[in-house]
Amino acid sequence: MDNLILFDDSAIRGSLLPFTFTRPVADIRIGILKISQKWEIYSKLIPGYLTQDYLSQKFTFQNTSALMINGSLCPDPALWEAISKLNPNQALWSENILLACFTEQPGAFTTDQAKEKEAVQFTASFTLIQKTWNIFEFNATEIKKDFELITSGRFSERIEDPHTIMYAPENIFIEEGARIKAAVLNAENGPIYIGKNAEIQEGALIRGPFALCEGSTVNMGAKMRGDTTIGPHSKVGGEVSNSVIFGYSNKGHEGFMGNSVLGEWCNLGADTNTSNLKNNYAPVKVWDYIKGGFSNTGLQFCGLMMGDHSKSGINTMFNTGTVVGVGANIFGDGYPRNFIPSFSWGGASGFTTFQVRKFEEVAIAVMKRRGLAYDETEKEIIQKVFELTKHYRIWDKTV
Repeated sequence: MDNLILFDDSAIRGSLLPFTFTRPVADIRIGILKISQKWEIYSKLIPGYLTQDYLSQKFTFQNTSALMINGSLCPDPALWEAISKLNPNQALWSENILLACFTEQPGAFTTDQAKEKEAVQFTASFTLIQKTWNIFEFNATEIKKDFELITSGRFSERIEDPHTIMYAPENIFIEEGARIKAAVLNAENGPIYIGKNAEIQEGALIRGPFALCEGSTVNMGAKMRGDTTIGPHSKVGGEVSNSVIFGYSNKGHEGFMGNSVLGEWCNLGADTNTSNLKNNYAPVKVWDYIKGGFSNTGLQFCGLMMGDHSKSGINTMFNTGTVVGVGANIFGDGYPRNFIPSFSWGGASGFTTFQVRKFEEVAIAVMKRRGLAYDETEKEIIQKVFELTKHYRIWDKTV
């Protein structure tokens, strides 16, 4: 086997919007790594992606004989062993969910083709990301798995700062170039991973499981309450609990964020707060793109789901279970609605449409700050998402 492709399960992808508007399922970060990066380590192959046509220019694959793996699936040793034992005439299933199979023509692959092969049932437990809230719900478990995966047999860098306090230091791993000053790191309840060239500033309090990825910063006095991942090149401050930031996003100021997921290129203004618990303690409902309405998560705690390139102004208040699409800009007094469509501009007093040309001015400036270009491929993806989400924007004003 020399070709591995992670495919979007059509029955799952829609339930992971708004995050899958701009990426394949396997490009989602959960734990320390993206799902695709986990499979790369297990297989020792760089995986391709079989995803939506409009994403395929950025997320490519080799159209040769390949092992196809469900991109919603997080690997573990037992699962990889079962997949490794498959022969070309077999497909691995968990009841009616296709986990993996071989194909000669990936470009024409469908799950129906796998039904023609000999079915092998996988009966052990595994982690499948099927809903947006699964990303934070399973994050602690995935941090622990990824920590073992990427630190096994390696030695952590030492903390030289005499004012930093560590509890259970054997569960703390620090990559080259990381800087830590006068912080408290408590890994008694789970591992703490500090990525290459990351920074933890004075007075930060961190509980594991926690991951701070490459080039990211925990600001002064921040409180990281565990089960949390801060993706690469991000800044975080205030109070954060059981949340995932994919990368290149900032929540740099005071304010609470709990049981939430932020995509890439997001920014939460100072004192933005997210409610993660209803006053009546009832299960939280969130917007369901498949249903076209709100669905019950079955969770008592669920905060904010924010797609790529969305932002909030200072003092923004997000109600429990708020879903924000791609490229939205939220500001003003009061609680905005619980579902904010992509390319919305406004807040509780109402919304207008954030036109693509205005959006691009911001995206170009933001990405340039990180040394990245808002290129033609990105433009085409954003234009397509704008068109796909047009029917959610029922107002007629633009900005």
